[in-house]
Amino acid sequence: METLTWQRMKLFPDTAEITAVANNEVLTIAGCDLAVLAERYGTPLYLYDRATLDAAVSTYRDALSEFYPGSSGLTYAGKAFNCTALAQWADRSGLCIDFTGVGELRIADSAGMSRNRIVVHGVNKSPADLAAAIVQAGVLVVDNLLELERLIGLRCQLSSFPDLWLRYRPGLAVNTHAHTQTGQDESKFGMGRDEILRAVRLCRQNSLPLKGLHFHQGSHFRDPGPLRYALDKVLDLMLAVQAEPDWVVCPGGGWGVAYHEDDLPQPDREEYVRTIAGSLIAGCRQRRLVLPHLQLEPGRSLVARAGVALYRAGTVKQSADRRWVLLDGGLADNPRPALYGARYSALPVRNPRRSATGAYWLAGPYCESGDVLIGDLPLPEVEPGDLIAIPASGAYQLSMSSNYNGACRPAVLWLEDGEPRLIQAREMPEDLVRRDRRLWPIKTSEERRTANGRSRA
Repeated sequence: METLTWQRMKLFPDTAEITAVANNEVLTIAGCDLAVLAERYGTPLYLYDRATLDAAVSTYRDALSEFYPGSSGLTYAGKAFNCTALAQWADRSGLCIDFTGVGELRIADSAGMSRNRIVVHGVNKSPADLAAAIVQAGVLVVDNLLELERLIGLRCQLSSFPDLWLRYRPGLAVNTHAHTQTGQDESKFGMGRDEILRAVRLCRQNSLPLKGLHFHQGSHFRDPGPLRYALDKVLDLMLAVQAEPDWVVCPGGGWGVAYHEDDLPQPDREEYVRTIAGSLIAGCRQRRLVLPHLQLEPGRSLVARAGVALYRAGTVKQSADRRWVLLDGGLADNPRPALYGARYSALPVRNPRRSATGAYWLAGPYCESGDVLIGDLPLPEVEPGDLIAIPASGAYQLSMSSNYNGACRPAVLWLEDGEPRLIQAREMPEDLVRRDRRLWPIKTSEERRTANGRSRA
């Protein structure tokens, strides 16, 4: 099990260690004992390690500096996980953040984000979304011609307006789950070539600040090859419309991460950057275009590995062919296994280097057969009350969480230099009825006692 343990440790944040405490060993992150955190803050509990986030940003910036001679920048994918603290970290780290809609823009406002770091996406922006984006955003990504026509109608009423990027649909998706492919011809996202050409004409005719092209081909992929095809298409468009030298090209994000030891090694971030940069440099040279500003959206590869989900085992039982560990969280805080068949790994917090005693199925408490986080995973003996840590839990889990079965969303901690900081409080049962309105007044205590007496009679 020890070799397998060290393989799994590669899935955890950079600061994760197995540390001797008294007569045991425990998992620690950023110097914080996970068992102590669970006792103090309860479970399920989500942990974000700042050092891992910072290191990911540095890796991307170093790769851009090495491989791309033009100007460049990074955008954090707000949809991966967003809250006021994460938005503040991104802003202070010099990252842009992409937001979708007025709700996420409220987070940007709460974080005091600089306008020039806010990028607004959305395939069907409501009037409220557009109004908020125009006021708050530095960049608005236009998804379709109808949206552009609405913006033209608003432009004459406003003195200030965000830069516009047009979302292009290149006609080829990356190799990933069908639910996360976005670049194919039948995708609901973006515009085809003819629509882009028309959109460029409309922007110029109406003096809109058109500044670039954006595309996205899918999420959680390892082969950057399809990006070359899309970048060629984008550069052909730029040549056709005689794009200004200061245009931005944003090839989206979606670069993958390892969720299970069988996925190792981690997808190479440098390879991702090198492929994009090389394609842009060669393509611009061939077409005699000035290198555009390159804006990358690394997506989950910035944040997934920084996050760990911590659960407590409640029940351990045997079915016909499976040994089940039923945890206090699952589908409600992490729907990815049910939605995409995502495959995770895990380690016990206490003495994680113990020998495996067999395969376990880790499932949640919810009334769904699909509420299985991990299947057929070798683990040491697990007992009720044991803590289980699931790595690579930083992206697309809490952002897609729900209150299914009355679940309360977990607390979230920021870990840095041995100090935990609460950045999202745990939801409480009272929060679940905060928005509700009664149809009828509730009975008084006396009325309930009278009704109970009648029912017994």
